[in-house]
Amino acid sequence: MGKQYTKTALVVEGGAMRGIFAAGVLDYFIEMDFNPFHTVLGVSAGAVNAAAYLSMQKERNFKMFTDYSLRPEYISWKKFVRGGHLMDLDWSWEITSRELPINLEVLFANKSDFEIGVTMNADGRSVFIKPNAETISHVMKASCTVPLFYRNFLKIDNQIVSDGGVSAPIPIHRAVEKGANKIMVIRSRPSSFRMKKGMESKLGAFLFRKHPGLVKALSNRPNNYNSSIDFIQNPPENLQILDVCPPENFKTKRFTQDYATLVNDYELGREMGRIAIEKWQSLQ
Repeated sequence: MGKQYTKTALVVEGGAMRGIFAAGVLDYFIEMDFNPFHTVLGVSAGAVNAAAYLSMQKERNFKMFTDYSLRPEYISWKKFVRGGHLMDLDWSWEITSRELPINLEVLFANKSDFEIGVTMNADGRSVFIKPNAETISHVMKASCTVPLFYRNFLKIDNQIVSDGGVSAPIPIHRAVEKGANKIMVIRSRPSSFRMKKGMESKLGAFLFRKHPGLVKALSNRPNNYNSSIDFIQNPPENLQILDVCPPENFKTKRFTQDYATLVNDYELGREMGRIAIEKWQSLQ
């Protein structure tokens, strides 16, 4: 006999501007009134995409990525080399909270159990927080605080935290912990991608020496990321995982500022959203 009950989950990866792909997938889901998920998990930009999905705000994040995120106030290499933020989350959060607010009434009326991941700077653990209407904006922002590129650190419950995508870049294991046995993962890189140690892990040991857990999480991130992909692609027998990835011709990078590229990759997301619904419905 098959399972009598299936608990479902949606996992949304971050990736800064690469989040345009998940925005397209999730906008298509909103259009189709498709939300079969008991649990929704997001880290970094994935948390913002998940929130807009649960609040049923179609094109909210399309506008965020293709308008607000392209303004010179947000990403500025000139500011960065002078000691400021490369990604000015303070500016972005203030203006989008005012001009593109998440519809909290709809979001919290949603039946899905929504959690946002952050990294604990003290010990490098990944912690998932169930936000409420008062805390969601701060927790989402904390999950997006990319070390090095955003120079401030935020606190949650008096603990310094960082980008949720550092310690749990693809939080598939949290979905399993929560009892899900049918899981959709929306990624922000093509299926063939594997992470190598980059600048952040090399610089991290020096720049973040007062935050030993963050240094450890940055160093572990490539292994963590690649082992999550191995798990997704070779799940245990009791799990069904649908991996929704951008196609190989996906062009958006972490800091892409080209409007036409972003629009094209958003449309790729919408098309993959259509395919994802068909595949999900064919899973038993």
